[in-house]
Amino acid sequence: MTLPTTPLSLVVNGRQVGPIDVPDNLMMVDFLHEYLNLTGSRLACGQGVCWACTVMLLDTDGAPPREIRTCITGAHFFAGKSVRTIEGHAERDADGNVTALSLVQQAFIEHFSFQCGYCTPGFVTGATVLIERLKREPVARADVESTIEAALAPHVCRCTGYVRYYEAVRSVILDTPGLVVG
Repeated sequence: MTLPTTPLSLVVNGRQVGPIDVPDNLMMVDFLHEYLNLTGSRLACGQGVCWACTVMLLDTDGAPPREIRTCITGAHFFAGKSVRTIEGHAERDADGNVTALSLVQQAFIEHFSFQCGYCTPGFVTGATVLIERLKREPVARADVESTIEAALAPHVCRCTGYVRYYEAVRSVILDTPGLVVG
């Protein structure tokens, strides 16, 4: 039996991908892992509950990015769209070597914001989406904690690493000019 396929083209981490014949019902997390060898987005619950599998959907019209759960979203949903995976957050040289971590990634390291690390890619993505949103719509200093909680609430960590995740995100928000008002 042959699975029906459809050509898929999209931009991943700034690079054009495709067209590639992809099974019509393949989930995006499987496409990233099996077709592009981008295994940073984690398949955990497989039901869209834990958010370990998220990627950033980038809007070409300049709207802020948003998180998309790849374990419950088919690869073909992303046809013609642009996404950034956890592998795309760091700056890289022409050979693909990491030259600098993103502010969020660096803060997570400095705050040791992980235990087993399985959920970390989802938290980094969620925090990055939040930071990108705050660049456009700064938050009042009094609302920093509730803003972080709201942004990261969907993410599940089984090792209870939340305190350090929140500390890292708080440090990025408070140390980056323009993200906080008042």
